[in-house]
Amino acid sequence: MILTLTYTIDSHSRDKNLPDKVTTYKDQKGWKLLVNGKDYYVKGVVWGYTPIGESYAYNLWEYPEAYIMKVLDYECALMKNAGINTIRSFSMIPPKWVTYMYQKHGIMTAINHLMGRYGYTIGGVWRTATNYADPLTRETLKRDCLAFVEKYKDVPGILMFAFGNESNYGLEWSSFAIEDLPVGEQHKEKAKALYSLFNEIMHEGKKIDKNHLFTIVNGDIQYLDLIKKYCTDMDVLGTNSYRGKSFTDLFERSKKELGLPVLFFEFGSDAYNALEGREDQVSQAIYLKQQWREMYNKAYGKGEEGNCIGGFTFEWRDEWWKYGQSKNLDIHDNTASWGNGGYSFDYDAKHKNNMNEEWFGICRLGPPDANGVAIAEPRMAYYVIAEIFKMDPYTTTKTGYQSEYQQN
Repeated sequence: MILTLTYTIDSHSRDKNLPDKVTTYKDQKGWKLLVNGKDYYVKGVVWGYTPIGESYAYNLWEYPEAYIMKVLDYECALMKNAGINTIRSFSMIPPKWVTYMYQKHGIMTAINHLMGRYGYTIGGVWRTATNYADPLTRETLKRDCLAFVEKYKDVPGILMFAFGNESNYGLEWSSFAIEDLPVGEQHKEKAKALYSLFNEIMHEGKKIDKNHLFTIVNGDIQYLDLIKKYCTDMDVLGTNSYRGKSFTDLFERSKKELGLPVLFFEFGSDAYNALEGREDQVSQAIYLKQQWREMYNKAYGKGEEGNCIGGFTFEWRDEWWKYGQSKNLDIHDNTASWGNGGYSFDYDAKHKNNMNEEWFGICRLGPPDANGVAIAEPRMAYYVIAEIFKMDPYTTTKTGYQSEYQQN
């Protein structure tokens, strides 16, 4: 019996209006995630809903409830068919819809406050660069993040609280206290301010909510030493990682230097071949297959690090606004905006950029259906993931799922 089905049955045997109890378990075989005392491996996607012609400002939750239900029923049915059990979203999903997806479709949510990652209103003024050392900024973010915890703490369907999004990559601000330091030391001082604030929020958040886990969303494992020193109240290492087919030393270093389970809040591959100028479903599927295979190998009881508790594939469907932001919203742009040598299928050092932000979906973004709901057209990667998710890394032997990988 696969994990998602086991969990669905269990969720019906308890009062579904109560918050879920989420914990971690550790022994000599590694780490597990538990929901209401049952093993839970995160088989997730980064989920969002932005139809063709809309920008990042699109807000599904402003629409009539009947339409929202149509969208969620359509989306969740497709996700459940692939064995997806959890979503992470950049939009602040209202509590009632978190519970709706959970109670009707069995899909949990890792709720994520960006904590000023892309700017924040401080003292009534919008600041594009968030200075995490500034007292008023710290006070404002702490207040708002704790209100966020209070808002969601009793919501059925919440898996955990996460803060930031690669915030360590966005330390753009300066101050008199650090401007005379060498550049490298300036970045480290900024990072200290960031991680200490993360921990203040998690520490106080745990006083409000004793049922859920708390984490950050770090850019890869940069500043692992500072995370170890400052984030003492963190339950799980949340990370976005784009290293290619393999996460290389991420699991080993996380185990040795931090000693917490690892949950990927983003990873994956785009489905566009920048060298050949065409959609490349096969390469995307191959990369995701290898990434999930390694994650399963690093799960509890497999004789390796035993510290991977799952992840969120980036992403559910293509977003046509990513490159132009607010222009050419009805065009699926194929301009590669950054380079990554880990994705060798279309990397060329001469041309450098090979990562296409509008093509990361395991589903294409299609036109609206008869109900006005944007169609999600599954790519090969969707079906590959669906086969992988039929296997539970906690109960399937390594030999067993390695055999399944070879067959699929």
